[in-house]
Amino acid sequence: MKKRKVCIVLTSRGNYAKMLCVMRAIVASPNLELQLIVGGGLVTQKHGYKILQYIKEEFTVHRVIHFLVEGENMISMAKSSGLALSEFATAFDDLKPDMVIVIADRFECLPIAMAATYMNIPLVHIEGGEVSGSIDESIRHAITKMAHLHFPATHESALRIERLGEPAESIFAVGSTSLDAINTIDCDDPEPFRHLQEEVGVGGPIDFSKPYLLVIQHPVTTEYVDNRVHVDQTLAVIEELGIQTAWIWPNMDAGSDGISTGIRSYREERNPPNIRFYKGLPIQFFAPLLKKTACFVGNSSSGIRESSFLGVPCVNIGARQAGRERASNVVDVPYERGAIKRGILQQLAHGHYPSDTTFGDGKASEKIVEKLGTYDFVIQKRITY
Repeated sequence: MKKRKVCIVLTSRGNYAKMLCVMRAIVASPNLELQLIVGGGLVTQKHGYKILQYIKEEFTVHRVIHFLVEGENMISMAKSSGLALSEFATAFDDLKPDMVIVIADRFECLPIAMAATYMNIPLVHIEGGEVSGSIDESIRHAITKMAHLHFPATHESALRIERLGEPAESIFAVGSTSLDAINTIDCDDPEPFRHLQEEVGVGGPIDFSKPYLLVIQHPVTTEYVDNRVHVDQTLAVIEELGIQTAWIWPNMDAGSDGISTGIRSYREERNPPNIRFYKGLPIQFFAPLLKKTACFVGNSSSGIRESSFLGVPCVNIGARQAGRERASNVVDVPYERGAIKRGILQQLAHGHYPSDTTFGDGKASEKIVEKLGTYDFVIQKRITY
């Protein structure tokens, strides 16, 4: 039987974490062939170029696509999306995949989905049906309406996709694929990361024998003008607490320029000995760092999703994750210095939580790959009501 060609597009460190085990399962499948396109933040020095090295060590990369317009503001995000649509259409025309997989809700996922849809290529969507803040909310549901096969992380998300008019037989709640990667990693062994931090990052090293915080604060595109003010509040709290902190650089969404400027200005003016800044970390190193932290701080979905699975206390700041399902490990606070500090102190006093499986059991990839090999795609979509 002819193998089905499955095209996966990776554009961020989060994409890599979510698709690592899916890609491994596709490569191991006798019925599927992996086509891999890498672009966006993964091919720029600014956003974590080093992760591309890990990808190339394990997988064949069929295309590298540059589509990011410098600026990290609203107009550059819109123009980057236009470039992405053109470039991915060309790539799909060359590779002729039997299906394209789109992950979640990043801004560039929409033009990727559009290119596949316009070219009558079946579209597979992972982590649809969720609710959140920022522009992600709109992008995620728009992709759902173009996708032919859905792999949401939770049953609640699956029900929401069905209420959007998608046929129930196309929806499979499999869990979050990033948990599969975590299950393959010894998260209790910080030694690999201890060696890595001698090569990457700036600032004082993390002493794993002492408590430390882990911070990731991404921009919120619908709060564009306020992102600098928001990160300044978080920086002030981290300075006041004086606890050693691993801080990972924000993603490439509009507003990242404000957050990056705030972090850079603070680092240059204060040269804090207790904070080490990283551009980005592969999941192999991020997972142990997350598991061992005393508290996760910021607005990344890692605080909601992976942290709950690992039982890590999380202080979720602001509106970026508003409406998303969460476990008992999350304390929500506004962008306000006093509230952020109280939240962190509350979570430090509580300590780690039991592992929660709201977002799956770490076995999503095998379920996805099984369906990819057998699902009967019908290109013509029709709303169910």
